[in-house]
Amino acid sequence: MHLDIRHDRATHRFEVRVEGAHCVLDYMLGDGTLTITHTGVPAAVGGRGVAGELVRAAMEFARAEGWKVRPACSYAAVWLERHPDYAELRA
Repeated sequence: MHLDIRHDRATHRFEVRVEGAHCVLDYMLGDGTLTITHTGVPAAVGGRGVAGELVRAAMEFARAEGWKVRPACSYAAVWLERHPDYAELRA
């Protein structure tokens, strides 16, 4: 599934609509660290990998900016454990 994930830097949010459902990843920035605070995918479109793609987009953004990532959101923490290719980004 291709997702057209949008990054809104002003609101510190990655978002995408899937079948009309608004899916988001919220983050905070500080001291060279991107802290993922919330990942939200409505149940109607859950289980399709949407949250994972939102986390991947945030991780790629952090990597491109040279930032570390603090996964304060439980989903993002588990995702990071399951993707060792991003381990060097963990704050």
